[in-house]
Amino acid sequence: MIKKLTIFGVGLIGGSLALALKRAGAVGEVIGCSRNESHLRQAVELGVIDGFELDPKVAAAGADVIFLSVPMRAMEKVMSSFKSAVGPDTIITDGGSSKASVVAAAKNVFGDVPANFVPGHPIAGREKSGVTAAIDSLYENHKVILTPLANTHDSAVDLVKKMWETVGAHVETLDVEQHDRVLAATSHLPHVVAYAMVNTLSKTTFVDEIFQYAAGGFRDLSRIASSDPTMWRDICLENKTAILEMVAAYQQTLDTIKMKIESDDASGLFEIFEEAKTTRDSHVHLGDSKSRH
Repeated sequence: MIKKLTIFGVGLIGGSLALALKRAGAVGEVIGCSRNESHLRQAVELGVIDGFELDPKVAAAGADVIFLSVPMRAMEKVMSSFKSAVGPDTIITDGGSSKASVVAAAKNVFGDVPANFVPGHPIAGREKSGVTAAIDSLYENHKVILTPLANTHDSAVDLVKKMWETVGAHVETLDVEQHDRVLAATSHLPHVVAYAMVNTLSKTTFVDEIFQYAAGGFRDLSRIASSDPTMWRDICLENKTAILEMVAAYQQTLDTIKMKIESDDASGLFEIFEEAKTTRDSHVHLGDSKSRH
């Protein structure tokens, strides 16, 4: 059991982890910390956390596990705020969607990534955000990717792995660079595409009719454009290189499709669509799950 869990950023991700651990009886006390007192009070009222602290040092003191669930560009500042209160046995982990930037932030704060720091990323979520969207079943049958470094203690990895398995997640391990490239393709690019598509359609003269008569495919594709803009702004900037590579590749494919349509190339279009269908159909069994990012 985790005796004291401190969560920085009690929203959908951190709040859902707290609720799931509470349901499993795997945590003693959950303390939240952020700059928004009213938000923290709401989290207490909802039973997501047991108490809160506005001072990061007080919140971190005596914690067995610290979970960082803040926007990517706030990671370094938050780590700096509690650095002096963290003991050598405190395990730190996070839910950030770009691991290279989290590792860089930890190095900037601590001088090197602490041996008890286990970078992680739960591949789960909802289009809703905030603590009111937190649910205790969010991580069931979803993947969590851990990206431990060469100096990361095995005992720290084991505890974080067990924590996620306790709430129903399937835990896998990747190296940092591999994680960021894979997630740029499978999560970050789709979000960029969804935001771009909805923004494009919002500028038409018949936007009301578009959403009024939208079919299931459009709703499914556009759903993730309802995700937290702050979070996705930070992800795009923190995993910039990998995302730009995927955007460039996607633009090239779109340009090819555009040319095929312009030239009435029916066989060329069919080949592109058939290849996409065959690829998806042959890989869908590997894990076509509900994913946040």
